[in-house]
Amino acid sequence: MARFRNKKRKAFVKPIIRKQPNVDHVTGDKIPKSFVFSRGKLPGVLRQLQMDLRKLMLPFTALNLKEKRRNNLKDFLNVAGPMGVTHFLILSKTETAPYLRVARTPQGPTLTFKIHEYSLAADIAQSQLRPRCPKDLFNNPPLIVLSGFGTGEQHLKLTTIMFQNIFPAIDINTVKLSSCQRIVLLNYNKDTKLIDFRHYSIRLQPVGVSRRIRKFVQNHQVPDLRNLQDVSDFVTKAGYGSESEVDDEAATVSLPVDLGRVNRASNKSAVKLQEVGPRMTLQLIKVEEGLCSGGVIFSEFGNVSSGNKKTNEEEQQKDEEEDEQEDKDEDEQENNEEGEDEDEKEDNEDD
Repeated sequence: MARFRNKKRKAFVKPIIRKQPNVDHVTGDKIPKSFVFSRGKLPGVLRQLQMDLRKLMLPFTALNLKEKRRNNLKDFLNVAGPMGVTHFLILSKTETAPYLRVARTPQGPTLTFKIHEYSLAADIAQSQLRPRCPKDLFNNPPLIVLSGFGTGEQHLKLTTIMFQNIFPAIDINTVKLSSCQRIVLLNYNKDTKLIDFRHYSIRLQPVGVSRRIRKFVQNHQVPDLRNLQDVSDFVTKAGYGSESEVDDEAATVSLPVDLGRVNRASNKSAVKLQEVGPRMTLQLIKVEEGLCSGGVIFSEFGNVSSGNKKTNEEEQQKDEEEDEQEDKDEDEQENNEEGEDEDEKEDNEDD
C-alpha cells in the first residue's frame, strides 16, 4: 500500500544562532564577557539577585548558565577560555552576610565585596508608579560611571580599573545614541567606605512638549476629541498641560542627530534616569593577586603580611578538599540510587 504524507506536518527549520563577536569592529579591542554564578548554597532571594546581575551584564554574559553543586572554580575556568570570558562575578553567603567577588580571568586579581544592603529589580519596579523596561533595553551593554574613587589609594585605583574593564569601552565619535539605554553608577563614600551600586535606564524627552503630545506622536493613535470643543482643550487639559515636570537646564542636551519621532536634533531634550535595579551597598573587604587565591594586596581588617598569604592558601586548599568531598558524596548517592533501581528491576523480574 502506498503511504500518504501528512500535509499538515511542518518541516523542521534549524534556528540561526548568531555568535557574539569577540572583538569590537570599531575600536578593535577585545569585548569583555562575564559569567555570573554562585559558590555554595544560596537562599531564594540571593538566587533572584544573581539573575538580576546576569540581566545587568547582558548581552555579553550567559543568562541561562547551568550550575551544578559538583562544579568547582576550575570547571568554569576551563569553559571560560574557549568562550572568551574575561570576568567572573561570584555570589556566596556566610552566616554573617552575603559576598560578591569580582575576578579577572584567568590569573586575577580578585576583589571581594561585602553586601551590606541590596534590593531586587522586582522590588524597585513595585515601588515605582510607572516602571519602565522596554524590550530592547538589554540589547546593548550599559555605560559605566564611577564617582569618588579618585582618592589616590591603590586598592581604589584597582577597583576603578576592574569595573571599567568589565564593560565594553565606547568611542564617543562613533557610538550610536540609540545604543546608550542603560547606565551603571558606582559612588564611593570615603567617610563610610561604602560603594553605592545603582542601575538606571536612560530616556530622552523633548523640552517644552506636553506628555499628551508626546504620546500622540509616539503611538500614532488618533486622539478622542468627542467631548472637547477645541484642540487646545486636549493640549491644556488639567494635569497634562505643562507636564508638571521641571526641566533642569543642566540635564538638557542638544542631539547631533534625530533620535526617534519625538527627539529631534533641532530641539533640546531632557535626559531622564529611571532606576531598573538591582541596587546594592558594597564594601571592599579584600583584594587578592590571583583568581580567588594568591597573596592579599589589600585587607580591610588588618595589615597585609606573609601570614595572611598562608592563611589564604590554607583556605583555598580547604575549599578544594570540601569540593572533592562533595563530589564523592554525590557519586556515592548516584551509585546507591543505581543499585536500588537494579534491585527493583530484579524484584519485578522475580514477580
